[in-house]
Amino acid sequence: MTTLTRRVIIDNSAKAAIQVITWAAIALFVAILLTLAGKSLPVLGEHSLADLLFSGTWDPEAGSFGFLPAIVGTLLVMLVSMTLAVPVAILASLYIAEYARGKVQTWLSAAVDMLAAIPSVIFGLFGLLLVVPFVDDFLAPLLGAETTGLGIMTAGLVVATMTLPIIISMSVESLRALPDSLRESALSLGETRSGVATNILLRAAGPGIISAVLLGLGRAFEASIAVAMVIGGKNVIPSSLFDAGQTLPSLIVNTFGELMSLPITQSALIFAALVLFLVVTFFNIMATLVRGHFEKHWKYQ
Repeated sequence: MTTLTRRVIIDNSAKAAIQVITWAAIALFVAILLTLAGKSLPVLGEHSLADLLFSGTWDPEAGSFGFLPAIVGTLLVMLVSMTLAVPVAILASLYIAEYARGKVQTWLSAAVDMLAAIPSVIFGLFGLLLVVPFVDDFLAPLLGAETTGLGIMTAGLVVATMTLPIIISMSVESLRALPDSLRESALSLGETRSGVATNILLRAAGPGIISAVLLGLGRAFEASIAVAMVIGGKNVIPSSLFDAGQTLPSLIVNTFGELMSLPITQSALIFAALVLFLVVTFFNIMATLVRGHFEKHWKYQ
């Protein structure tokens, strides 16, 4: 067998293996979607979609499965976390990519990577031990609110910490991918270093940063264990960010085990999982589409 023939066989084998893995991943995605949809049919057969999504009453014993409090809680936690995380993440990524040098840059990048690898339950413990007392003893009294420390604000702070490394890491990569000629041209025209960073580089890296924020939104939406530990688990629509609440993931975590023997309740919780699955999939697809769109139309030259 000649060297050329051997290379052709290896290339064809690698191509076939990649195709098999790709189709297997797609098949797994479809299988999960169909399984969740199938298991959701019992509750959809007894309750309309509007009743499930817009009713505020959650009482499995009475056959009421209103997800509105959990949906509102999910959106509030996501809003608080992204409001806190996005500005910090963008400023941190600018510093790491454009200002930090040598070992400082290496250490900061490693710290971000390690933060991304921390299990969710550790963030939950961090929330219980540090964030809950901070909110209860300092933040809530400062703003004139009453709280036990467990609530939407605490969950938002914890989720903000969890989403930071995702947004920072992707934003740093987007900034580093920009050509040095862009920086040099701006500096040669008299632009300051901070002006180059904020007025030119952020705009040029916009597609990657927007994609990072959308993926961070997905992480904030699906956060479960850590949120369940600090949100309070109260299934009502909160009147304040310092009130205890519930999110769709925490509702599933807190309720699924004890209600496994009740088929209709199990179906309702699987329906909540289906909603989460679809929303997180949407955020990931949007991140890809937005990045592709702006890479074509967001010009920096």
